[in-house]
Amino acid sequence: MATLEVVLKVTLVIFMVGNLLDMGLRLRMSDALRGLRDARFVMASLLWGFVVLPSLAYAIAAIVPMARPFAIGLTLLGMAPCAPFLPPMVERARGDIGYAAAFMLLASVVTVIYMPLMVPLLAGDLAASAWTIAKPLVLFLLIPLAIGLGLQHRFAALAAKLHPAVKKGTAIDTLLMLVLCAVVYGKEFLELVGSHAIGAQIVFFAAATVLPYVLTFGIARSPRIVLSLGMATRNLGAAFAPLFAIHGVDNRAMVMVAFGVLMQASFSFAAANFYGRHAPTAAEAPGGGTGAA
Repeated sequence: MATLEVVLKVTLVIFMVGNLLDMGLRLRMSDALRGLRDARFVMASLLWGFVVLPSLAYAIAAIVPMARPFAIGLTLLGMAPCAPFLPPMVERARGDIGYAAAFMLLASVVTVIYMPLMVPLLAGDLAASAWTIAKPLVLFLLIPLAIGLGLQHRFAALAAKLHPAVKKGTAIDTLLMLVLCAVVYGKEFLELVGSHAIGAQIVFFAAATVLPYVLTFGIARSPRIVLSLGMATRNLGAAFAPLFAIHGVDNRAMVMVAFGVLMQASFSFAAANFYGRHAPTAAEAPGGGTGAA
């Protein structure tokens, strides 16, 4: 079992590095800059991603009767918006891919700054210095993202060739990681099924998917789709990072984060299909920008 735990940690590192490298390889700075110039969109992204939803996750974790490690896992999920598979979800929803690029870049960079400061406040059980939490975020998230962005910017053809291999390898690693989690933490997974933790995740992901779309005003439909899907998806590498960095963490916190793979896939896919089916007419087709909803 000890050997399997070491292999699981290796798959977690590959998961974090692969996902952010994948994100960097697909991000086009020219696309991202257009969305980043939209002040309302940027402010809404920061508000929902780093104020409202972390607070909601913390509140749900405090109210719902579940084991404390599950509550910590949910809180970490709440602090880390945006998965690397956001662009295909936005395309499926017929949203604005430029705004998706802007959101991915903004969320990734802010998460690396935000989590070392907020984890000790919102998940106080994870006793560690800011640098202890920041170190895996920088090494396994920020640096791979920067490498991917650099390749995309300077060697676009090479990035296009590398991206399918990185995406496939990361997908295989993710499946292996989940299998190893089930094998190593089987008892904890059973406890998850028999607790209120799954219901807590359903409430959180439902709110994260729906509320940014219906309660964000002064922004056009297409950027609101990006907000909705960006919040429905979670940067699980960032959520795993503090657990990976701190010794003696209860395994159930890891299990709670791992279960977020299923939750975010389900909610983001359902939302993307819904938005795609109710796409506007050609005259109102996604063009980004702000305006009346």
